[in-house]
Amino acid sequence: MNSLVMFADAAAPQTQNGFGMLVPMLLILAIFYFMMIRPQQRKEKERQKMIEELRAGAKIIFAGGLMGTIKEAKEKTFIVETVSGAEIEITRSSVQGVQ
Repeated sequence: MNSLVMFADAAAPQTQNGFGMLVPMLLILAIFYFMMIRPQQRKEKERQKMIEELRAGAKIIFAGGLMGTIKEAKEKTFIVETVSGAEIEITRSSVQGVQ
């Protein structure tokens, strides 16, 4: 009878504790952070620095694809002259890049 109980215990599936599942999950989250989130944050910081350094006379590209030259830089906006000669006011956040 004793050997029958030992055999039944050996055949039962072993359950993992919560710690065994926590380690792989933390590893996946760490990889996700270093591969996705951190590079995106660095890219956004560089973009913000580029926008802060823009001054009058710089040629820029808007987020919509339009291009123009900064005529005046205000605190939160730019006055931009487009190729056709029209002057428009845009927010600083709509600047995608510098030509």
